[in-house]
Amino acid sequence: MRNRAYLSFLQLGLACCLSGFSLLANAALFGDDEARRAILDLRQRVETMQQTINAQAAENVKAQAIENANLKGSLLELLNQIDGLKSEQARLRGTLENLLRELSEIQLKQKDILQSVDARLNRFEPVKIVLDGLEFQAEPAEKKQFDNALAVFRTGDFAAAQSSLLGFLLSYPSSGYASSALFWLGNAQYATKDYKESMINFRKLLNIAPLHTRAPEAMLAISNCLVELKDLKAARKAMEDLIKSHPNSDAAQTAKDRLSRLK
Repeated sequence: MRNRAYLSFLQLGLACCLSGFSLLANAALFGDDEARRAILDLRQRVETMQQTINAQAAENVKAQAIENANLKGSLLELLNQIDGLKSEQARLRGTLENLLRELSEIQLKQKDILQSVDARLNRFEPVKIVLDGLEFQAEPAEKKQFDNALAVFRTGDFAAAQSSLLGFLLSYPSSGYASSALFWLGNAQYATKDYKESMINFRKLLNIAPLHTRAPEAMLAISNCLVELKDLKAARKAMEDLIKSHPNSDAAQTAKDRLSRLK
């Protein structure tokens, strides 16, 4: 009985063991299926994710390619703009150089014109003259004509000198040279023995400039003309007037000497 019980116990134990093994087998089998499904599911998810990643990567690559193409186009456009700006800069530089050259030429021409205008104006602009104790303004042409007339007088051609001096006085009757021109005209006429006209012009000198530095000489010349015209009384009177008006002049001393000879 004890053996039977023991055997039953063994059988029960074996059954339990078998049952346990069966449960273990079933549990193991059940775990493999879940794991397999989990693996398959994970694989599916990985594949899905990989596909998504690949699709996203492809999309990114495509977008990057488009962006690169756009960037390249923008870069090319920028380079073209830079080339255009360089060309425009070169054109503007050339234009500026031309303008500067033209400006320089204009300035040179303007300078020449101004110099020419100044030269022309100088021909007409009055100049300061100091002659026979007088200071006055005279036009260049006026000065030139008087100087030429005086130069003729100094050559000894007194007839030509008369013509030149009379021409000057006709051209410039109010000139500052008038008194000096009358003095030399009277001397030229005296030299050609035109005593009456000589006296007329000496007296004109004394009328317009009684304090002229050559007034004593003019008064002496008048007395000389009167002597030549044989009017000794008037000559003596002229000499006495000279001595009275200009007692310290050389002409007065000459008049004193002549008066002593006329008595």
